Amino acid sequence: MKKQLSRFELLSEEVQVPAKTILLREGDTSKKAFFIKQGCLRLCFNNNGIDTTFQFAFEGQVISSPESFRKNVPSLFTIESVEPSVLLVISKANYEKMMEELSEDNDFLKMINEALFERQLHYMREFLSFIRDTPQQRYLNLVKEKPHIIQRIPQRYIASYLGITPVHLSRIRNQTQKGKK
Repeated sequence: MKKQLSRFELLSEEVQVPAKTILLREGDTSKKAFFIKQGCLRLCFNNNGIDTTFQFAFEGQVISSPESFRKNVPSLFTIESVEPSVLLVISKANYEKMMEELSEDNDFLKMINEALFERQLHYMREFLSFIRDTPQQRYLNLVKEKPHIIQRIPQRYIASYLGITPVHLSRIRNQTQKGKK
């Protein structure tokens, strides 16, 4: 892992961005991938005029619009910083160079495979939760499984992520607080 991260660092540029910086706009073609050294990014899209968040990414994660980055098609979503962030930014050309250089490194291939599996698992759990769980259950699961999101992310983004309005989130939070007393 150190070898791969070292190669990524050599081929990337470190940038600092303030909160609310758009790194990729929905509909644009992605030319970069981002490794988060510090901070938080959100992935969101315009859902009939409503800003909808569907994922948060934190330190140690690599984020891009994979279909756009790999296939040169318009991105289905926007990538925006939630907090001031320090990122390693790799261009598509440097990414492809790195992939070619490391393509026979079994540890690297295992790492890529594990990252893809984890992303797939994340989306599958989210999809099932939206079908199976009530908004209150989704909130309680978030509090239990990912408390760092509750601590670091503005309420409007959490509400969007849960598929509810900020007012509905406030009601759920109040009910949850009353249930603890």
